Amino acid sequence: MRKINVDGTEIQVLKIEEDDYISLTDMVRKIHNGPALIEKWLRNKNTIEFLGIWEGMYNADFNTTAYEEIMLEAGLNRFIMSVKQWVSRTNS
Repeated sequence: MRKINVDGTEIQVLKIEEDDYISLTDMVRKIHNGPALIEKWLRNKNTIEFLGIWEGMYNADFNTTAYEEIMLEAGLNRFIMSVKQWVSRTNS
């Protein structure tokens, strides 16, 4: 896995076939409240829907049952999702 440097921050780049993927968590790591930005983004039902479609297309191990349970809660005021929760619940 290679890395690029953006304004003094190392960002991992994963290459799968011809496509490059960058790490969002690396991008926000040095920003004040960066991890909170990711968690706020994950509270959005549209984000969860997008991630579900993406994982469904590219991840054969994606747990669609857990995803459907998450979608029932997504968008509610009490809904909270961290990256760690998303990964462990859905096999992302």
